Amino acid sequence: MKKIVVEGLKYRYPLTAELALNDVSFEIEKGEFIGIIGRNLAGKSTLCQALMGLVPHFYKGAYGGSVTVDGLNVAQTEICELARKVGLVFQNPFTQVSGSKMTVYEELAFGLENLGVPRAEMMPRIESAMALLGIERFGKRNPFDLSGGQMQRMAIASVIAMAPDIIVLDEPTSQLDPQGSEEVFQAIQALSRQGMTVIMVEHKMEKIARYSDRVMLLDHGRLVDFDTPERVFSRDDLAQYGIAAPIFARICQGLGIRTPQTGLYPMTLDDAYDQVVNWHE
Repeated sequence: MKKIVVEGLKYRYPLTAELALNDVSFEIEKGEFIGIIGRNLAGKSTLCQALMGLVPHFYKGAYGGSVTVDGLNVAQTEICELARKVGLVFQNPFTQVSGSKMTVYEELAFGLENLGVPRAEMMPRIESAMALLGIERFGKRNPFDLSGGQMQRMAIASVIAMAPDIIVLDEPTSQLDPQGSEEVFQAIQALSRQGMTVIMVEHKMEKIARYSDRVMLLDHGRLVDFDTPERVFSRDDLAQYGIAAPIFARICQGLGIRTPQTGLYPMTLDDAYDQVVNWHE
């Protein structure tokens, strides 16, 4: 089932000459975990905002092509309606906190209140989202008393509590330590396996290679590639787009070791180990 269909999407911010997105087309199935990679100014954040409707409804400018989310044409649908289907997590959690609530629990309830969710349904949603992100013990804390990493997990939980069909995350682990990053990826993967469609912009290539079903490579607003992690990260021209493949893929590339069945480089430690052992034998 096609959850997102993008056809010939073009967008240019006001007072700029270069297109931020240039003739981008792709389709995403329900329940897929999609990783988006690319250098700075590749168009990753703009694409996230286009899926949510902030482009073109909030950020004005030249807009062409079409974005269809769960059957709705984004350019013709109000953001308030799109917000029921698509949740967006920003890179900086401070931009996502309402600033009007005194506790983490109340902050998670804020979006649900705006959607008119009944209180009896609201409470289990909040508790489930807090448990998934490991922030139950912070429920009575003031959001601004949290560390950056804790606040980011709260921001993600607040979106998950709204139970969108699609969640778009723009570098959600940038403020987290390695353990916190791993916990977030595992939580998001669990949601994907339950049927939620996930689109995540991320610079941690090892995580993208391990958890994504497919990887989207953007550069200067153009879609360069959209395929499995193994195929995208086995490209010989990744450096040209400012991307370094996962460390295990680079090691195997340096040794000239590929997976015999596919001719691609291993992406994970276990896969690399198996190929290195077989190579020595």
